[in-house]
Amino acid sequence: MALVVIAVIAIVFVIGYIRLQKDKLAHYDLPSGKVFAFTDPKILAINADALKTIYSQLRGSSGGSEAMPWKQRAKYLRKVMDEFRSHIPIISACTKANAGGVVAEWVVAPGADTNRRFLYIHGGAFIAGSPKSHRVITSKLSEITNSAVLAIDYRLMPEHKRMDCVEDCRIAYDWLLANGPDGQSTAVSVYVAGDSAGGNLTLSLLAWARDTERRAPNAAIALSPVTDMRMVNPSIKANLHSDVMLKPLAKRLSKVPRWLVMLGGYFIARYNPCDPVVSPLLGKLNDLPPLLVQASDAEILRDDGRRYVNKACGAGSNATLQLWGDMPHVWQMFYPELPAAAEAFDEIKTFVERYP
Repeated sequence: MALVVIAVIAIVFVIGYIRLQKDKLAHYDLPSGKVFAFTDPKILAINADALKTIYSQLRGSSGGSEAMPWKQRAKYLRKVMDEFRSHIPIISACTKANAGGVVAEWVVAPGADTNRRFLYIHGGAFIAGSPKSHRVITSKLSEITNSAVLAIDYRLMPEHKRMDCVEDCRIAYDWLLANGPDGQSTAVSVYVAGDSAGGNLTLSLLAWARDTERRAPNAAIALSPVTDMRMVNPSIKANLHSDVMLKPLAKRLSKVPRWLVMLGGYFIARYNPCDPVVSPLLGKLNDLPPLLVQASDAEILRDDGRRYVNKACGAGSNATLQLWGDMPHVWQMFYPELPAAAEAFDEIKTFVERYP
């Protein structure tokens, strides 16, 4: 038995090493994408003050969690994420929902058209986050897109397998097509969005809808998505010190050999990092719905978004990359304090209006 285990590990190592060597994808690092930057001194000062407060809050929320055991840390992070932005008032009504067996909530701004529906998939590194933690984003999306937002509470690791959250997104999407806040009815317009890990799940969902010949979303949005679970894109190292939010994770990953990251995916998280279902960048990116990707030029996941958009455009899909300088990971979460978050939402509103 021991020999079999050793043989399997050796085979995985060889396959992973070969794939990492062959699939560098460096030719998708250009074009670099449009970078948004403020020039008004007053706006720059507001942004700087807001960021100073945000970074102070982030440092205060860490609570020494890095020293905790894995499962305890996951529970702690979930609590922190749910409470971190809970003091921000929102204008939308939040109602619990059962999306075909997936726990969810409807987030509906006053006067929003419930026949226009938006599936939102939260981030949190696949181990944390919930509809509650992302209400600032989902409420604003409902408001600016005149739609009912279905925020799903998909199953998280480590209690569940990585593929369980993929399955929950698929179930919820099918349910959304035929159900709204007021009951069963066919959606007139459908959109999908997600941030970070949720951005990954969003992009995976788009490929699945295409491959299974389901109705495609009118458009999709990915905020700071992780698109390559092999964690080999250059900005992971290049932005190691400028990414305030993800720096602790990036530092740990930078010390781990790439082949060991592969093995971790296989044996700990129970997925293959080279599988396009979990690494959408590695899949076929043709015939996708219109897509907007927003990321920070200073975050470690910048090139995940950049490479995905450039590869999608090369495959004939309609994809747009927008970058903001010196912003934290998923800075849209810090609306309304952060002017750059308001600007990002303005761009999302303009984008969605093109695909009614």
